Amino acid sequence: MAESKVRKAAAPRAKSAPKAESAPKAESAPKAKSAVKPRKPESHLAMVRRARKINRELAELYPYAHPELDFDNPFELLVATVLSAQTTDLRVNQTTPALFAKYPTPEDMAAAVPEELEEIIRPAGFFRAKAKSLIGLSIALRDDFGGEVPGRLADLVTLPGVGRKTANVVLGNAFGVPGITVDTHFGRLARRFGWTAEEDPEKVEAAVAEIFPKSEWTMLSHRVVFHGRRICHSRKPACGACPIAPLCPSYGEGELDPEKAKKLLKYEMGGQPGQRLRPPADFPGEAAARADAAAHKGQVADLAVAE
Repeated sequence: MAESKVRKAAAPRAKSAPKAESAPKAESAPKAKSAVKPRKPESHLAMVRRARKINRELAELYPYAHPELDFDNPFELLVATVLSAQTTDLRVNQTTPALFAKYPTPEDMAAAVPEELEEIIRPAGFFRAKAKSLIGLSIALRDDFGGEVPGRLADLVTLPGVGRKTANVVLGNAFGVPGITVDTHFGRLARRFGWTAEEDPEKVEAAVAEIFPKSEWTMLSHRVVFHGRRICHSRKPACGACPIAPLCPSYGEGELDPEKAKKLLKYEMGGQPGQRLRPPADFPGEAAARADAAAHKGQVADLAVAE
């Protein structure tokens, strides 16, 4: 309506100045506007409030969030986490039953023949380097910690192949000590959410630790990693199917069409099981995952017979 008034007001001048006739074309050019409105700059306090709201929303979205590695004790979790580097948790969960059947304790793994250990963990990738780390950390546990996994960060990071990420996973899930686990998913989402611009994992951890109370650190880690694996993917996030899109300053980086975005959802969000073969009882993908576990159990049994 306002545009037509402008054109009527400009019409009389067009007779004395013919060049003005091209003006309406220039006015119509900017019509190709982005579907995503730019966000206004926010204060640090506003960012903190938004971050904590995201955490609450993720808690409702993933009330069953948990570590996706199968384990029964701190040693198994430590080993599984070391194995999880550069591979999926599902691949690790398919590998560890045979591994822990042969090497159930640090003492057993410390005495392992490297080539035999390498063959078992080969499916997890980088098997030579990982075997060296597993034997090294097992020797350290046997000789320096009485065969027990220590419950302190300062001790854990002295073990071969164990950095802050692995240490925080073990502390948070085997000892109940709060910790922020900065893997590739967590770091990516922390930047997309505008919590930090840092790339270095330790700097990301420090920045996020300033935003959330310590009591939330472990579960926050699970929720963010869950979201990164299921919806906010690295290459093509499913923005159009994301429940926390209104809170995300990076909304629009991925697929915006709701139907197309739904097809990008993974694991239980996409109707498929998660990565655990022995998931918690309340996990939505329990039935399918247990079916996989049953099939894998038969494979492990066959492997034992063959050996």
